[in-house]
Amino acid sequence: MRVAPLICVGLSAFASSAAAEQVGEVGVDWTGNDVVIEAIADPKVEGVTCHVAYFSRSLIDRVSKGNWFEDPSNASIACRQTGPIKIGDIDRDESGEDVFRTSRSIILKSLRVKRIWDEKNQTLIYLAHAAELTDGSAKLSISTVPLYQAGH
Repeated sequence: MRVAPLICVGLSAFASSAAAEQVGEVGVDWTGNDVVIEAIADPKVEGVTCHVAYFSRSLIDRVSKGNWFEDPSNASIACRQTGPIKIGDIDRDESGEDVFRTSRSIILKSLRVKRIWDEKNQTLIYLAHAAELTDGSAKLSISTVPLYQAGH
C-alpha cells in the first residue's frame, strides 16, 4: 500500500479548486516511486485542459529517507484547447487565480496551478508552482493557451 496517494487524496479534497483525474502513472525506479500525470479541466474556462506531471514517493522511499509526509515540489504542466473555448467569470487581475491546488506535505507545502489572463496578447497563462509556508520556491512550469478569433 502506498502512503503518498492516500495522503494527497485526503489533503487535496479540501484544497482543490478543480478536480484532477489521474490519466497516467509511470514507474521510475525499483522502489516504487512514480511520476503521476493528472488532467485538470479549468472550471472557469470551458474547453481548456491542463495536464500536470509530478513525482510521487513510495513507501520504501519514505522509510529509507525519512521525511514521511512530504513529496517533492517539482511539477510540469501543459495546457491545451480541448474543445470550444468559453471564458466564464475569471479573475483578470495580474496575480491571477488558483485553478487547482493540492498538498505536497502535511501542512507546509502545496502544488498550485494558477491562471493569469494576458489581455494584450489574448492568451491564458497557466503556471504550476510550489507554495511553501516557510521558504519560497523557484520550482515552476508554465504553459499558455492563445485565443485566436476566426478571421483574424
